[in-house]
Amino acid sequence: MDSVEDLFRRLEQLNAIGAALSKERDINRLLENILVAAKTITHADGGTLYRITEDGQALRFEIVRTDSLNIALGGTTGKPITFPDLPLHDEAGKPNNFLVAAYAALHDATVNVADAYTEAGFDFSGTRKFDQRTGYRSQSFLTVPLKNHENEIIGVLQLINAIHQESGKVVPFSAADQRLAESLASQAAIALTNRQLISQLETLFESFINLINLAIDEKSPYTGGHCQRVPELTMMIAEAVNATTDGPLADFQMTDKDRYELKIAGMLHDCGKVTTPVHVVDKATKLQTLFDRIYLVDTRFEVLKRDAEIDALRQQLALRERRDTAAEEAIRGRYQAELTALQDEREFLRKSNVGVEAMSEADQQRVRDIGRQHKWRNVEGVEADFLTADEIENLSIRAGTLTQKEREIINYHIVATIKMLEQLPWPKHLQNVPEYAGGHHERMDGKGYPKGLTREQMSLQARMMGIADIFEALTARDRPYKHGMKLSQAMSIMENFRKNGHIDPDLFDVFVRQGVFGKYAARFLDGAQIDMADVATPD
Repeated sequence: MDSVEDLFRRLEQLNAIGAALSKERDINRLLENILVAAKTITHADGGTLYRITEDGQALRFEIVRTDSLNIALGGTTGKPITFPDLPLHDEAGKPNNFLVAAYAALHDATVNVADAYTEAGFDFSGTRKFDQRTGYRSQSFLTVPLKNHENEIIGVLQLINAIHQESGKVVPFSAADQRLAESLASQAAIALTNRQLISQLETLFESFINLINLAIDEKSPYTGGHCQRVPELTMMIAEAVNATTDGPLADFQMTDKDRYELKIAGMLHDCGKVTTPVHVVDKATKLQTLFDRIYLVDTRFEVLKRDAEIDALRQQLALRERRDTAAEEAIRGRYQAELTALQDEREFLRKSNVGVEAMSEADQQRVRDIGRQHKWRNVEGVEADFLTADEIENLSIRAGTLTQKEREIINYHIVATIKMLEQLPWPKHLQNVPEYAGGHHERMDGKGYPKGLTREQMSLQARMMGIADIFEALTARDRPYKHGMKLSQAMSIMENFRKNGHIDPDLFDVFVRQGVFGKYAARFLDGAQIDMADVATPD
């Protein structure tokens, strides 16, 4: 007979357990806590927690514990459970009422067995084999179904061998044990269902984010990898800072909620690119829009060559009657010189059309000269400059392939990102996502965009993402306008960014000191890019 004091103590335990279960976010740890709590509150030596399989046809072992045999499988132990699932129906489709756990699930009924060896109606042959193999004596069983808010059975809690607290002997589970176990099972089912619903919503939410990134990827194959790699690198930096125990960042600590918030921000950091025109994102050459207009320029050169040839032939025809060999030779010489000059200018413009890191002022002026000194008759028969003002502007781009206007279009993606994210009703644990995601183009010296924030005005997480975004862009192999930069060159540029106030110096120190750049390189860079020693091999 349970004492009143013992019942009150166990009721208090039950209340405390219920509160603890509702706070647990990890499914495996939650399942483990449910079984351990049930064993504790009923003084059971062992137990098993089953869950209904996805197809609803069987019970799957999730957690197994037997204290006296020192058995702990599943959950957070890292030790897998190899027992086969328990079918709820036989091959003929009839209910499997001979297995006590299956019976409890099928009939939504608690089963309290005083001694498995003498109990009629259930098949405990598997239990006997286990006992023979281990020397254990399975005796009392308490099997309780877990039912969710929709009145669906989601699992079964089974406890084995209640231990008398004074004698230490195995005894049947009491009526009080059963009521406490049923109460705990009810609370556990609610906690488990809530956690599953939250997990499903999180999975759905992340799937929508991936859908946005897929849309960006489908628009441009050159940005899809970026959307995947920046979150990865951001989290690598964050974990490195979290592990730092000295220096100015030693106090930074992340909870699981903090990690999830930063992960989501990383995944959404470029969502505004869905608004960016494809021809700007994919602009591989200076004259590219929907197609590379350098071929139009090529055609004009062919027109100039044709005109030069026609002019030379006319001059030669004018000399036919005089048969001036020297004059004809001079005409051919001038014609060949003009063809050579035109071909040279053509090759120069084709070379200028490819984005470079720094185009000289002399080359820029030569583009302008070529564009204005030649005249050609367009399709309407009107004499026009060889290059339009737009073509001259594009071919004279000093660095890269984008004009100032196009850079502004590209840069607008971060404004669009912030606008999009600020429209969402973020829950409390994700309220910082817009700030984290929207700050990766800001600079420590206040010269970034879109808000011109300084280091002190930015969160550490946004500054982490800024480093990740830059380093990924420098080393990316899938850009249309450049090859992946070698690691040493990228790190040299990052060091300059550190010195000139572009990126956070303390974060970059951790990035270097803890070898984050090397770990990232081993996972995502081509072997030919890795020209620095001590790069870690991927896990």
